Amino acid sequence: MMNKPLTQAIRIQRHQGVALITVLLIVALAAVMATEMTARLQIQLARTTNIQFNQQAYWYAMGAESFAKRVLIADNQADQEVTHLNQQWAQGYNSFPVPQGEIAGGLTDMHSCLNLNALKDDEASSSSLSTQELPAREAFERLVVKLELEGVGEFEAEYLGDALTDWLDGDDAIASSGGAEDNDYAAKEYPYFAANSLLARVSELRAIEHFTPAIIEALTPYVCVIPGVDSHQININTITADNIVLLEALLDISNSEAQSLIDARGESGFENIDELYGLAEFTKLKISDEQKQQFVVDSEYFTLQANGQFNNSYFNLISVMQVIDNLKVNIISRTIGRK
Repeated sequence: MMNKPLTQAIRIQRHQGVALITVLLIVALAAVMATEMTARLQIQLARTTNIQFNQQAYWYAMGAESFAKRVLIADNQADQEVTHLNQQWAQGYNSFPVPQGEIAGGLTDMHSCLNLNALKDDEASSSSLSTQELPAREAFERLVVKLELEGVGEFEAEYLGDALTDWLDGDDAIASSGGAEDNDYAAKEYPYFAANSLLARVSELRAIEHFTPAIIEALTPYVCVIPGVDSHQININTITADNIVLLEALLDISNSEAQSLIDARGESGFENIDELYGLAEFTKLKISDEQKQQFVVDSEYFTLQANGQFNNSYFNLISVMQVIDNLKVNIISRTIGRK
């Protein structure tokens, strides 16, 4: 039989073993908690750093916007009645180094593309005038045909114009055979209603009947959307070789005829619209009065695509600008991210 002192010693050792295990468990738990707290702290620090970097990239992009305003005002004060491609705003996409980053951006004239909102015609469904008699609508359909997309001809172009006109007008009546209104969109797998208002961006074409991704992609270089504006004014001075097909569609002329008009304007463009009308290259084309009214030599709306970079953070900004009285530039809209 085990003596009493030995029994007590064994009990003490057992208690010490349990205590040691308990201490080890507490130490392990504390180590896990400390590791978790450290990891969370590192994540929080990284998140805070990223926010600071993104904010700095944002202000770099806003700096590009402020600089673009100054450039537009300077150009408009120097040439108050004319906008052309030899001015500072038209120098293309440029980048400038800044501390720990870069500011990049470029301006484009929104009068050198077809404003899709110009196809709005609230009187089309009730007037004896056909939508085909609207210069913007005619130009749009000719542009679609000239893009030579597979399976898209005059018939499909007319349907595209019908659907876009119905999307823009303020009523629920179908303007023509290719149009679409609430009943057509409500019958889709994921139903919605026609906007019956102006577009805010070109990407909204995805929601309109007949417009496929291929058609939208092909149209994008030649069309634009001026938010809240349905005017149709094309600056003959800012059409480039890259979008000369738009000029072909506007006047229903060949590529060589369009190129001859571009070549005749010179580096500083036409000083007034009568110079264009007086060209021998223009008069021989027998352009109608409605087609002549499409053109201007001064621009009011511009788009800025800017990018601010700070360390590894980037901020993309698209701003639509309006020049007012050659003295002030208003921001009509801002879009964060790429198109």
